[in-house]
Amino acid sequence: MKDVVRRGYDVLSRAYQDAYPTDTKYGPWLADLEGRLAPGSRVVDLGCGVGLPVASTLAGAGHRVTGVDFSEVQVRRARDLVPGAEFVCADASEVDFPAGSLDAVTSFYMFIHLPLDEQPPLLARIARWLRPGGWFLATMGHGAWTGVDENWLGGGAPMWWSHADADTNRSWLTGAGFTVEHEEFVPEGDGGAVLFRACL
Repeated sequence: MKDVVRRGYDVLSRAYQDAYPTDTKYGPWLADLEGRLAPGSRVVDLGCGVGLPVASTLAGAGHRVTGVDFSEVQVRRARDLVPGAEFVCADASEVDFPAGSLDAVTSFYMFIHLPLDEQPPLLARIARWLRPGGWFLATMGHGAWTGVDENWLGGGAPMWWSHADADTNRSWLTGAGFTVEHEEFVPEGDGGAVLFRACL
């Protein structure tokens, strides 16, 4: 199913950007994170897409940003759109960073595309990458659901999702060693996600 997700974003990169403008929704989240980071902090954005607005905002504020996405089209566009950040084409469940090397990790609308059994191990690895006091800011599932939209965004390509409910996600975060400092429901269409802000 990961190949379905990868192909979906390759085919529908521009359609997704048009359908889900992110500046307004992400703005307060990123402003809050910036206020918690020292100048020149090292940040990784998992599921970075085209780099807007996360990598562009944080790199523009002087932080050292690496975006990770497994869609070659998304990464290629990100490198053009945000030259001030580094972008890596890789599966977020397989990429690795040195222990204690990061000040923050962000991941918006990426965990909902990961197989459930890959999510707790990835959270544990993120906790290892972060320095003590580091931040993790992510959207995760609100209600448990796994399924496919065979014609996502009307663009002729399928898309697959798989996510746990908020209670399970919270327990996975605490099990990985995080303290959840804030969570909020983020409505979207008939459902929504949960924004978690957690620290070590």
